Amino acid sequence: MRFLITGGAGFIGSALIRYLLQNHDHYVLNLDKLTYAGNLESLTDISEHEYYQFIQEDVCNGLQLKRIFSEFKPDIVMHLAAESHVDRSIDSPDNFIQSNIFGTYTILEAARSYWMGLSDKKKRRFRFHHISTDEVYGSLGNDGFFTESTSYDPSSPYSASKASSDHLVRAWYRTYNMPILITNCSNNYGPYQFPEKLIPLTVLNIFEGKPLPIYGDGKQVRDWLYVDDHARALYNVVVDGVVGETYNIGGDNEKSNIEVVLSICSILDKLCPNYPNEVSSYSELITYVSDRPGHDKRYAIDASKIKRELNWNPEETFESGLEKTVLWYLGNESWWRSVLDGTYRGQRLGLATMNKITESAEL
Repeated sequence: MRFLITGGAGFIGSALIRYLLQNHDHYVLNLDKLTYAGNLESLTDISEHEYYQFIQEDVCNGLQLKRIFSEFKPDIVMHLAAESHVDRSIDSPDNFIQSNIFGTYTILEAARSYWMGLSDKKKRRFRFHHISTDEVYGSLGNDGFFTESTSYDPSSPYSASKASSDHLVRAWYRTYNMPILITNCSNNYGPYQFPEKLIPLTVLNIFEGKPLPIYGDGKQVRDWLYVDDHARALYNVVVDGVVGETYNIGGDNEKSNIEVVLSICSILDKLCPNYPNEVSSYSELITYVSDRPGHDKRYAIDASKIKRELNWNPEETFESGLEKTVLWYLGNESWWRSVLDGTYRGQRLGLATMNKITESAEL
């Protein structure tokens, strides 16, 4: 089959493309704008594959999308292109509205126009798979899990923009009968992740002897999903999933942020105890900082539907996946050094709203 992957130079997108080309015989077109988090070095292993090609393009460019659909003739569209960092959405929500909402609308329309012109046989084969997040559901209490029927209650500009894009995709199915699938995943981690996220940021801060920032009390709970397990799940859904359905994907690994950071410290205490400033454990670098606005307390995924209906299960435990991840960063300094040479230096993001609130209070 012919797969059009948007956002394929990003963290999850690149894992998906590596999985497709290393495990299946499909043609893959990677369409990516190459914003700050898009990195073609994450695809070095498959960049010369005979079934792979790359186009640098914005999903908001409708004219170019129509041309790409016409020339590549995809059987499958897997839409991952999105702005994805909550803190950045607090500072610059306009980018998230543009990319995540208008971008999704634009590619939906390009896909619909293309799909309507297909033969009946190819129409039945075509799928539009929208990859989303569990953050659309909002925050859980101490108990319970997100299911596919959980009401949406987004808390940040990022999660609100993803909730909006989910609703658009469902509307194109209900209004136009376009064959869509939606997945909502929990927190991903693994190799090649951009270092603004908790796990790589913690690892790289340890490497450089920097403080390890923990928002608030650090007790915010997330369900952690190893990115290669996620890639397998996405393939299962788009090949065997029921059109119009939503599937939640989680790793069965609920951990608080402070637990995650302490686990990383423990691994690196054993692997490379080169402590800075006379500390006796990397955990002594932990620094508690003010919480971010609208920080959800707990996410937890009920992934029983995809397990039951599509026979998918995560292969990695949190412990095995985290150790693999830390070892990858240890062995791939050239990759993360090249990332840090760009505009992102590990600085705190998501402070714009807090600063504005402070200024208003002073006035």
